[in-house]
Amino acid sequence: MTNPVNDNKWIGQRTIRPDGADKVTGRAAYSADTTMPGMIWGKVLRSPDAHAGIKSIETKKAEAHPGVKAVVTHKDIVDFPLDKSVMLGIQDMRWMCRNVMAREKALFYGHPVAAVAAINEKVAAEACKLIEVEYEVLPHVIDVEAAMKPDAPILHDFIRYKDKPSNIAGTLEHKLGDVEAGFAKADVVIERSFRTEPVHQGYIEPHSCLVSVSDGKATIWSSSQGQFMVRAMCAYLTGIPQNDIRAIPAEIGGGFGGKTIIYLEPVALMLAKKSGRPVKMVMTRTEVFHASGPTSGSVSKVKIGATKDGKLVAAQGTFCLQAG
Repeated sequence: MTNPVNDNKWIGQRTIRPDGADKVTGRAAYSADTTMPGMIWGKVLRSPDAHAGIKSIETKKAEAHPGVKAVVTHKDIVDFPLDKSVMLGIQDMRWMCRNVMAREKALFYGHPVAAVAAINEKVAAEACKLIEVEYEVLPHVIDVEAAMKPDAPILHDFIRYKDKPSNIAGTLEHKLGDVEAGFAKADVVIERSFRTEPVHQGYIEPHSCLVSVSDGKATIWSSSQGQFMVRAMCAYLTGIPQNDIRAIPAEIGGGFGGKTIIYLEPVALMLAKKSGRPVKMVMTRTEVFHASGPTSGSVSKVKIGATKDGKLVAAQGTFCLQAG
């Protein structure tokens, strides 16, 4: 008697990628491939400084430039007061509204300050240069340990730690047993420090989107790791109800966690709403590295105590992560 063939044997078998054929044949449609009749292009004016107060923004020259169809600033994005928390997963709209478009201050090099929609990318870029922004350049730090020093320049004066303005956005502590007593029993104590730098995900496809607004209803095609997140955040930031926004996820050329929040979508949505035309926006590779979020840099300090027979009797660790 022979054994029946097991059709469910997977070990040693080749994995079939359902998206493989479309990608290698060019049938896969990414958000940058999407077009619409009457489509125009959006470009972003970005801060040349890592930390600067914004005293004024003048857009009249850009608005009058031939070929320009719309200009937006922070005034077109819904502001969430700092004392009003709006929960949405791991993101708080208090921060997101200031991330997609600078308000009181530019908080990083490349921070969006304004955006233009025009008949093509060249005209939009020309118009961005006509926007006049008066900055008050402020000191900044980019190292996590330097940011925690008592004399460090403060990014947000409403964040407080031990009743003082601070760059320490939050703390979390776990403790079990008497650590000092454990170290007193140790025959060997080892201390080490470790540092990791911020590392960008390096996805091949840049952030991009196409947004159309018709009869008060918006359709968003974007490179994203979650269309429901795109719809919800855009609703909060533009004031358009969620049931009037349709988010369509295009094929994605890599994300690795870097496309779980939004950058261009609400800006393109407001440009499309103001211009009455579909608006496409695509980040350059430079913009991706300057203005989208990498993984956090960190500094870790670890102390471990053990007896001569190899028994661990105490451990203590301090882990500091960049949150800016």
